[in-house]
Amino acid sequence: MPGNVRRMPTPLTAETIVTAPKVLLHDHLDGGLRPATLIDLADEVGYRDLPSTNVPDLARWFSESAYSGSLERYLETFTHTTAVMQTRESLVRVASECVQDLAADGVVYAEIRFAPELHTERNLPLTEVVQAVLDGVAAGTRAAIQAGHPIRARILLTAMRHAARSREIAELCIAFRDQEVAGFDIAGAEAGFPPTRHLDAFEYLRRENAHFTIHAGEAFGLPSIWEALQWCGADRLGHGVRIVDDIKVDRDGTAELGLLAAYVRDKRIPLEMAPTSNVQTGAASSIADHPIGLLTALKFRVTVNTDNRLMSGCSMTSEMTALSEAFGYGWDTLQWYTINAMKSAFLPFAERLTIIDNVIKPGYDRLRG
Repeated sequence: MPGNVRRMPTPLTAETIVTAPKVLLHDHLDGGLRPATLIDLADEVGYRDLPSTNVPDLARWFSESAYSGSLERYLETFTHTTAVMQTRESLVRVASECVQDLAADGVVYAEIRFAPELHTERNLPLTEVVQAVLDGVAAGTRAAIQAGHPIRARILLTAMRHAARSREIAELCIAFRDQEVAGFDIAGAEAGFPPTRHLDAFEYLRRENAHFTIHAGEAFGLPSIWEALQWCGADRLGHGVRIVDDIKVDRDGTAELGLLAAYVRDKRIPLEMAPTSNVQTGAASSIADHPIGLLTALKFRVTVNTDNRLMSGCSMTSEMTALSEAFGYGWDTLQWYTINAMKSAFLPFAERLTIIDNVIKPGYDRLRG
């Protein structure tokens, strides 16, 4: 073929999207276990409350629970996963498999979050919880490289917003900041537990020049987003779906942004969106109706994420495939999402540029033909 003849673009299918480089900023460690691993670990630690010990049946139970419309049943799913993640060995295994699964899905950079305080039921100290996950991430990274799927993986430490250990967890972030702990997060029910309850932790992190994201605007709406940004100083928003409540779309399709929405867009504040999870929690009625379509058109700093791969039965490939099918997106838009995420990563600037220039752009150029 003559050198000046451009190849035809690779069609977008799940089989081709899996080969595209991806960046994942919002993935919960306790929401991504392999069903088979969950069964193995439950047997090892003597946990007898799993809904099933058959892999397909257990995977189906998690999916049905996530789509049940019942918050109580959805939260019950995490009771099972955290129950088997109470030893160093289990944490190492789960973290290692997480990284390997992401790498096999084409993820080249990932930030994996978990709440250390949820893994101390067997008196494992918080520092040992964090070290176990870091050791697992390192083992998974080595295994992924050996399998031909290089990945850079880091972790975020999460504090539960209904508890009172956020300052303690924030101090752990600083203690481990030179060991691939990228930053801090708070998670849990938004209603009744505003981010300002943890202002001490956020002020401490800012004094230490640390990065943090806040789950906001998934269930509670604009006040949660406003507090996360204007009181707490969040670098990113976990979900942030409800920012659309501050956008009015006229009959002619013209969008009018309220003051908060305009601020979020103008400041290029990253939105960690997880379409399938958002549908499950009622933040959107379907992928086609998800606010990500409007926010993408308006050029907000949108990123695509998995949230909880076990509960949602999803992967980065399935999320991008679903968006491509719902909105007709091509390789250019998928690359835009990926570069958005890499620009927003809690990683030194020069390292972000290296991944964008040497991995992401060449990967998508190959697929575009």
